[in-house]
Amino acid sequence: MRDTVRRSTYVRYEGLVRNHIKPAIGRMKLKGLTPTHVRSLYRKKLDSGLTPRSVNYIHVTLHKALAQAVLDGLVPRNVSEGVKAPQFHKEEVKPLSPTQVRILLSAASGDRLEALYVLAIHTGLRQGELLGLKWTDVDLDAGTLSVQRSLDADGTFKPPKRKKSRRTMKLTLQAVEALRLHRKRQNEEQLKAAKWEDHGLIFPNRVGKPMDHNNLYHRDFKSLLKRAGLWSEDKDKRFTFHSLRHTCVTLLVSKNVHPKIIQEMLGHATITQTMDTYSHVLPGMGDVAASALEEALT
Repeated sequence: MRDTVRRSTYVRYEGLVRNHIKPAIGRMKLKGLTPTHVRSLYRKKLDSGLTPRSVNYIHVTLHKALAQAVLDGLVPRNVSEGVKAPQFHKEEVKPLSPTQVRILLSAASGDRLEALYVLAIHTGLRQGELLGLKWTDVDLDAGTLSVQRSLDADGTFKPPKRKKSRRTMKLTLQAVEALRLHRKRQNEEQLKAAKWEDHGLIFPNRVGKPMDHNNLYHRDFKSLLKRAGLWSEDKDKRFTFHSLRHTCVTLLVSKNVHPKIIQEMLGHATITQTMDTYSHVLPGMGDVAASALEEALT
């Protein structure tokens, strides 16, 4: 799989195999593996405290490996197909309300990453896409931004995952102004820095290098949420950096922006992905539909 998937995906697969699959069934003969063995593996992992979602990842990884074994003619069938993966409920990412957005951006005023938060909310870009932006990707006079690459969690730059992810979008006036101010601040920061490694990045760390994903959340975004009074000790009620992307979509849907436009902005492969992911963001969408039908038929 090493050369057929993104490095971050490969690292996840490799870790699941090394930590969970090999210790349990790695020494078994492939032809002797049965659905009962696979089912027992999942049961033991759940009983040990692993979440259903994590066990589901194990199932996906094992299924891929055994599917390849079938293609290679090593076994006649994929025994994992006879085993149901544990069900899990995907956690919904909480969007910020318009009032909370204003509070957050007010707290971010003057922050070295103020423009990052403005851009995240005004464009809906993914965290990796934001951290991969270079000054050559933006035209502040024309007010446009082009997504050409993404910074993976392992610190490597990758081209967008899908063809649709490579996109150009129009910036809001607030986003353009935030970027102009950010460029001025960055130039001043660069002059003061004892050492600066210039990569042309819009949002580097304090010495010009690519920013670490974890540092962005734990050192910067978490602190911002606390300053804004939006931090929660309850994990289920906590805002994540990805909440800013969901916030952008929620605001667009609330203003009746066409889903096709939202799909293009987000870089989704299909409009189905957009609708499946965000159809829940407005509890009142059903009321809007009902009112529209009444108006059309009366």
